[in-house]
Amino acid sequence: MISKLIAEFLGTALMIIFGVGVHCDEVLNKAKYQGSGHLFAITTWGFGITIVLVVFGDVCINPAMAFCQAILGLIPWAYFVPYVIAECLGACVGALICYVLYKDQFDSSLDVDPVKVRNIFSTNPIFRNLPRNFFVEFFATFIFLSSILGLVKNQPNFVPIGVGLLVWAIGMALGGPTGFAMNPARDLGPRLAYSLLPIKNKTDNDWQYGLTIPGLAPYVGAIAAALFARFYLGF
Repeated sequence: MISKLIAEFLGTALMIIFGVGVHCDEVLNKAKYQGSGHLFAITTWGFGITIVLVVFGDVCINPAMAFCQAILGLIPWAYFVPYVIAECLGACVGALICYVLYKDQFDSSLDVDPVKVRNIFSTNPIFRNLPRNFFVEFFATFIFLSSILGLVKNQPNFVPIGVGLLVWAIGMALGGPTGFAMNPARDLGPRLAYSLLPIKNKTDNDWQYGLTIPGLAPYVGAIAAALFARFYLGF
């Protein structure tokens, strides 16, 4: 189990280094690719997750996926909480590393909207409508996890590339309302890092949204995905 927890920690950290890193590059002053836009960011997330799966193999890197797999009996329930802890810690560490890498750019970005700086680390809705925001994250997670399980069952040799393409497609189609976390660790780990870091001109961390939407909705999506996998995919 220790080797699995190390893989979950390192895999999630690397995913966040790619993801938070690209947001640093896109948002902060004097970054090479400032203002490159959502296509630049979403593509990097997709490619980054593909690399994580190639390097670390059969990892969840997502508490919602771990929950879904536990429901289906693919991992023991005893693994679930340790996986969540390893993934959230990995996400936090990955975000802290990004801050170190972009420290000069953070120091040069005091005129950037503090909410945009916070959103480098965590997701945020365009319109704050918590019931609709919850449904968006639930539905995106359901599509995400169900599709991954379909890839595992029907195209097992295509999983790393397929998951990267899936992230890219979901981000382009469903990322607009909330930023498509689909992963509690992806949001809450970097959100914790933001609260710990000595970033100047910080805004509030909006834990209400973080715990309610990306912190909870993906688990509901995982339940729906597990039901789909059981009764349609035949897991």
